[in-house]
Amino acid sequence: MRIVFFIFLVIHSCIHLIGFLIAFGLSESTILKQPISKITGILWLVALILLFYSALLFIFKNPYWMLYGVFGIVISQIVIYYSWHDARFGTIINIIILFAILILYPTWRFNNKYKEEVRKSFRQLTTHQETLLNEVSIKHLPEPVKKYLYYTQSVDKPKIEDFKAEFSGKIRKNKQSEWMPLTSEQYNFIETAKRIFFMKATMKHLPVEGFHFFNNGSAFMDIRLLSLFKVQYQSGDEMGKAETVTFFNDMCCLAPATLIDSRIKWLETRGNQVKASFTNNHITIVAWLYFNDNGELINFVSDDRYAFEEGNAMRKIPWETPLKNYKERNGYKLASYAQAIYKYPEGDLCYGIFNISNVQYNCDIPE
Repeated sequence: MRIVFFIFLVIHSCIHLIGFLIAFGLSESTILKQPISKITGILWLVALILLFYSALLFIFKNPYWMLYGVFGIVISQIVIYYSWHDARFGTIINIIILFAILILYPTWRFNNKYKEEVRKSFRQLTTHQETLLNEVSIKHLPEPVKKYLYYTQSVDKPKIEDFKAEFSGKIRKNKQSEWMPLTSEQYNFIETAKRIFFMKATMKHLPVEGFHFFNNGSAFMDIRLLSLFKVQYQSGDEMGKAETVTFFNDMCCLAPATLIDSRIKWLETRGNQVKASFTNNHITIVAWLYFNDNGELINFVSDDRYAFEEGNAMRKIPWETPLKNYKERNGYKLASYAQAIYKYPEGDLCYGIFNISNVQYNCDIPE
């Protein structure tokens, strides 16, 4: 679809060359029969340049294509007005392009909020220290956690200050809802306790986007249809505690090297099961980590997370994220498949299935 629209925009822009050539006596046309002044001919050329440049920006995913597109449409419509009898059908093309801009602008604006928060968070970081995680760093950890760090190949590598994770999968609200396919991207910043998450999904063939922002104990979730109409918005103390659980879950599942963090207290060990608390900004949550004999983390269970109820209410429900299919990527061995499950008294609800496609540590600031 992107290529089709690009070709459409290029062809429309190039048609404006006819008006310029006629105005300066360089060509004749059966399409534009009315005389065109040289000043108007220059405007035809300006419209061509603006629309063609807009097409180039569009294909390279530069959001400024919309700005140049609007200017191009305005100039194009002016010259169409002066040659209305011959060029009036160009108005239909301009309307189509303007409609595309009006549809895509809210998407860009909503997505840009996410990107701006990511860039701001990187600017608040000091430079990466490249300090190694070694045996001394992990000597205080319970044995199953140590084994997990060795299994994931996290030892003798740089300590993790931030990471980026990308997913594909599907989510649903309840058992009666249809699954919505999704892709997502997130950045986590460990010391400042930030999780910035952006999701793209499809609901009944319409695009839905979600922006989750956890910032040192406070959080909000903003889900929008067409990036414009709010489907769900949630914030408040319960949301902050729920996302503290999610932040700790990310540390355990996506960045094992962060388990040396001083905010984690290791409370109890029962064979391959370890109980831990995580305290950040006066919020404490507790979780059980389940490992197998190979050293893989196979489940994370917490009673401190909240589920969304009707009317934006939130209800504390036991929550777990089973993990499997460990694969090596970027020098680390991590789970590539996870589920998100609420354990209601009336039965379990698996509301999310995720395939972890990429994890990168100590990232550069994105453009």
